[in-house]
Amino acid sequence: MTSCLVVHSDSPFASALTADLESVGIHVIGAVQRNNLVQEALRLAPDLVVIHETPIGDALFDSAALLLATAPRPVVVFTSDPDVDKMARALEVGIHAYEVNGYGVQRLRAVLHLAQLRFTREHQLRDALADVSHRFEERKLVDRAKGILMRARQVSEDEAFRVLRAASMHSNQRVGKVSQQLIAAAGHAEALNRAGQLRMLSQRLVKLYALRVALPGLAAASVLLVESSKHVDVNLGLLARSLSNATYGDLLDAVLAPWARLKAALAAPASATSLVEVDALAEHMLLHADRLVSNLETGATTGSLHVINVSGRQRMLSQRVAKQAFLATLLDGDAATAARLEGDAARAAFDAAMLFLGGVPLSTREITESLAAADRSWHAMSQALAQVRSAAGQQALFDASEVLLTLFEQLTERYERSMQILMG
Repeated sequence: MTSCLVVHSDSPFASALTADLESVGIHVIGAVQRNNLVQEALRLAPDLVVIHETPIGDALFDSAALLLATAPRPVVVFTSDPDVDKMARALEVGIHAYEVNGYGVQRLRAVLHLAQLRFTREHQLRDALADVSHRFEERKLVDRAKGILMRARQVSEDEAFRVLRAASMHSNQRVGKVSQQLIAAAGHAEALNRAGQLRMLSQRLVKLYALRVALPGLAAASVLLVESSKHVDVNLGLLARSLSNATYGDLLDAVLAPWARLKAALAAPASATSLVEVDALAEHMLLHADRLVSNLETGATTGSLHVINVSGRQRMLSQRVAKQAFLATLLDGDAATAARLEGDAARAAFDAAMLFLGGVPLSTREITESLAAADRSWHAMSQALAQVRSAAGQQALFDASEVLLTLFEQLTERYERSMQILMG
């Protein structure tokens, strides 16, 4: 039998309505006041709800809307209120039959059956709309993922879709789900790369500042100093827009604080006496940028981003080695000694990372060639380090460190676009 919950504000009428429902074969499993509607509907789970209330008020509509949101089922209202605006609102909150001025027992079942049919039809339409919306959203995800693959691997749209479909079959997931994961991985990889650039720029800026002191006539150092400062601002802005403020906002703010002070110090005329202060601010920025990178790596949905971190760190180390060499030349006493020791540590870290990258199974022809070129450039930079006390050696070290930086920018971008990283 069809089960029914009666909701009433009039006990005598409720008794009559209950008797009429029972007489036409509807099983009344409860009769409650309107303020208990949702609670009892959840507890009893009737096939439909029959309400008698006059006049109709906001409280009934609120209860019906809550029922629709929590335990949707067919709802029939019997009332003497003919207000058309209330009829329209009744439809909005999921009332499927709205009968004015009573009912006839002979057509009571027909009214209830119509409400059930309307309820079923509404759910079919809602499910169909949800399916269309889901497919539309999935199509947008697939298109975005194809675009990422097309740019990353320089392949056609058809080939990008074949890659997604193959990954879908391999992982036994829908293409849309694979696309969503790829988009997330690409976003994390890009954010990690940009945060890694902040590490590098903290060291490059001090290197260029030191060069302005050591070689005042080297115009390229001043130009690159301005460009690097702008690059920091751009990256911080892009990271602020792309990362969750709740998750990473404090880490970004921690980078921004020393950067604001460093930026002001770099704008002042370069002098040997300011080098220690400028470097201290850069080290503070480096510390917090490195924390941001580490958290981005550990927070990623794929575990394949470590290689981007390592390759990106090589950019920083290339600049740090050169920076420490210039500081050791320009500073005196303990400061010069500390700079040499930091430079030695950076060189050792660079060598260790080169061994790691050489063993990473993400090799493509481009990556292998980039690693070989970086190795050659690293040897050239090492030779320039031995001549750093001469003007020619300083120029050579500047040139070699910029070449090495460019090579690792390209290599890190290639790791970022690597199919293995994009596909997790």
